[in-house]
Amino acid sequence: MLIRFNVKNFMIFSARNDGKSEEFSMLAGKARKKKDHVFDDGNIKLLKFAAIYGANASGKSSFVRAMGVMKHTVLSNNLPAGYSSMYCKNDSENKRKPSYFEVEIKLKDRYYTYGFEVLLSEGQFISEWLVELKNDEEKVIFSRDILNGETEIFKDFENISEELRSRLTIYAEDVQKDPTTLFLPIMNRNKDNLYVEDSPIYIYRAVYEWFAKNLEIIYPQYPISYYGYLIKADNDKVKEVCRLLGAFGTGITDCQMLKVNIEDVFGNMPPEEIRRVKIAIEKVSQEIKDKHPEEVSMIIKGSNGMFFILISEGEKIEFRTVKFVHNDKSELFNMNEESDGTQRLFDLIEILLAAEDKVYVIDELDRCLHPSLTYRFVKEYLALAKNRNVQLVVTTHESRLMDFDLLRQDEIWMINKSENGAADIYSLDEYNIRFDKKVDKAYLEGRYGGIPLFSTLFPVEEA
Repeated sequence: MLIRFNVKNFMIFSARNDGKSEEFSMLAGKARKKKDHVFDDGNIKLLKFAAIYGANASGKSSFVRAMGVMKHTVLSNNLPAGYSSMYCKNDSENKRKPSYFEVEIKLKDRYYTYGFEVLLSEGQFISEWLVELKNDEEKVIFSRDILNGETEIFKDFENISEELRSRLTIYAEDVQKDPTTLFLPIMNRNKDNLYVEDSPIYIYRAVYEWFAKNLEIIYPQYPISYYGYLIKADNDKVKEVCRLLGAFGTGITDCQMLKVNIEDVFGNMPPEEIRRVKIAIEKVSQEIKDKHPEEVSMIIKGSNGMFFILISEGEKIEFRTVKFVHNDKSELFNMNEESDGTQRLFDLIEILLAAEDKVYVIDELDRCLHPSLTYRFVKEYLALAKNRNVQLVVTTHESRLMDFDLLRQDEIWMINKSENGAADIYSLDEYNIRFDKKVDKAYLEGRYGGIPLFSTLFPVEEA
C-alpha cells in the first residue's frame, strides 16, 4: 500500500530552497469519522481514498505524471521521452538542480522507502536508495551516491551470507559510477535464480513488483482496464459486471461474452491496423513459446466494437467480444454503440472488483461522467473498499465529492499554484472545519485555494 509520495523539481513542482520536496500522504489525519475508510494494522493507519482538487494548470496532472514517470523509469530503467525538459521551469537555475522522486510503501507487515535523484536536463542519475523503516530506525538495503562512486549494500543486515553479499557487491560495483542506470531494475533483470521468498534479498523483487503489479497510473487518454477480469471471468463475474453497470443507470440489463470469427474483428479495420495487430499476435505467440506463461490476452477497440484476443500454448487463438442487452433482450449492442459515459464506467468497473493491495492513481476521474454518477461511483468504491486493502487516488474538479457525508476531511487534497508559478500540495486536514460546514461552497469561494483566479476575460480597448 502507498504511504507517501514525494517529488521535487519536476514540471510545476519546484526545487525548493529549503531542500524539502512536495509530499502527498495517505496517512490518516485528525479525522475521527468514517473509520472504515482507513486501513489499520495496529502500527499504521492508511487512507483508502484521496481526491485531489485544483484549478486547470495548477499541477494535478503533473502530480499524476510524476508518479507515472517514476514507475516508467523503474520498470524500463530508462527515463521517458522528453525527460530533459521536465524540470521545473519557474527558475532557470532548476535546469542544473536534481529532481527527486520517492515512495514510501507497505509490503506485507514491513515498511520501505525507495527513491532516486536525477539531473533531468542531462539524463543522469545522482543517487538511489532503498531503506527499511522499522521502530524509528532506518535499515539501509542499498544506497548509491553515484557522483562519488559510493555504494552501501545491506549495511545494517546481519543475516546475509558472505557468498550472497559478495554477489551483490559485484552487481553494485558494475554500476557504481554509471549515471545512466538504476540498481533496482538491474537487480530484476535475468536474476530469477537469486530470489527465494524468505530471503532478505527478495525485497529487491518485491519493491520492483509493487511498481509493476500494484501501482496503476491512469491518464485521461488511456483506458483504465485491459479487461482481464472479463476475459477469464466465469458467468457469475460477467453477471456482476452487468449488475454494476445497470446500477449506475446505464439502462444495461445484461451483457454477454461471445465468441466471434476473425472476419468480425478485422472486417472494417484499415489494412495498416490489421498488419500491426497481426504482428502483435505473432510477438505474443513467440513469448508463449519462450516462457510458457498462462493464457495471454489482447484488446482491440475499433469502429465495429471491442474484441478480446486470447492466445494460449500451441498458438491457439480465440476471439471474443462483449455485447450488452438493454430492455429488449432480442437486441445486442456493441461497446461502440454505448455512450461515452457507459464506456468510461466499463473501464472503471475493474476498480470496484479490484484484488488486494492495488493502488490506482487516476487523472480526471470525472471525465465523461455526470456529477451524480461520479459521486455514486466513489460511494460504491468506499463501500466495497471496507473489506479490501485497496487505494484509489484521483484528481477531479467535481466539488460534489467535498461532502463530509461521503468523505473524511483528510481524504480531500488541494494543489495550488503560487505566485512564482510553482505548485503546493496540501490536505484539507490542515484546516479546522466544522463537520456541518458546506465545504464545497467554501472551496468554490476560494477559501482553501485550488481554484482559478481570473483576470479580465474581454478587456475593453480604449478609443
